[in-house]
Amino acid sequence: MAAQTAEFLLKVKAVKLNNEHPFTWASGRKSPIYCDNRVTLSYPEIRTFIRQRFTDLVSDQWGDVDVIAGVATGGIAQGALVAQELGKPFVYVRSEQKSHGLTNQIEGEIHAGQSVVVIEDLVSTGKSSLIAVKALREKGCVVKGMAAIFTYGLKVADDNFAQENVELVTITDYDTLVDVAQRHEYIRPDALDSLAAWRLDPEQWSIDHGQQ
Repeated sequence: MAAQTAEFLLKVKAVKLNNEHPFTWASGRKSPIYCDNRVTLSYPEIRTFIRQRFTDLVSDQWGDVDVIAGVATGGIAQGALVAQELGKPFVYVRSEQKSHGLTNQIEGEIHAGQSVVVIEDLVSTGKSSLIAVKALREKGCVVKGMAAIFTYGLKVADDNFAQENVELVTITDYDTLVDVAQRHEYIRPDALDSLAAWRLDPEQWSIDHGQQ
């Protein structure tokens, strides 16, 4: 499952690897890898595959659940597909409250005491994902865990999820993706050392590769 998902992501260029010309994340950090899983929504076969993997994962890992929640924006479509497949209510969670209208942070109907699984498209540091968890908990919900398509597998994310006592499971991950990319010659063998260095210390790698 993890390898097949990684192949799909690479095939449609949802994940791009480039050591020579690093990508710039929103934080300003440089990275040899960039992931945009929203691309998968444009491919019905892959969209269906990921939806089913999510559905199986949620059922196997957490059993019955009252509500599926998507993290805005990348987790909204994925979460809605999962909720539809499971026949469950769906809500989505913004990074912060709206500054107008009803000033909602959680969009949709949800109540204290309901159990929730959160759907995310990817996890980097986990900061934005855990903001959604906090909002749901403040509403009185029981967050069973979070499921994502992909994780970079950064230690900072592991620490953040452990600190907030949130179980994270993913369909595929960085190690699997790099392995598949190497086997299918998406990346050269000599690029592996750079990818490993980034994974070990993303901040230092970013400085070394020209973060302003």
